[in-house]
Amino acid sequence: QVQLVESGGGLVQAGGSLRLSCAASGRTASSYAMAWFRQAPGKDRQFVAHITWSGGTTYYSDSVKGRFTISRDNAKNTVYLQMNSLKPEDTAVYYCAARAFSSSSYSSRYNYQYWGQGTQVTVSS
Repeated sequence: QVQLVESGGGLVQAGGSLRLSCAASGRTASSYAMAWFRQAPGKDRQFVAHITWSGGTTYYSDSVKGRFTISRDNAKNTVYLQMNSLKPEDTAVYYCAARAFSSSSYSSRYNYQYWGQGTQVTVSS
């Protein structure tokens, strides 16, 4: 299996930016499609962004489209989430996820096999 470790979270003011990183380790880790989810206090885990194994196709939730950018560096087995124009409603624990299989669904948390422990992002108003 693959291990995922998120980093880069923190406290920022509304309108600010953060870049999250997810370092993957394990055999053939770079062949996994990867995604970011987030979970705000008292709410369900929510899809944020997805990137295919090649990095050629990305998907975003409507709530972050135009503000967040997902990317990956397979040579480093790392996926990133650049977050700009942050809003207080972006406050959540952000989780990195990965899967080895192909699927038409990218936004369901049940389509991902591996998860990191999460990194806290807090946006103040």
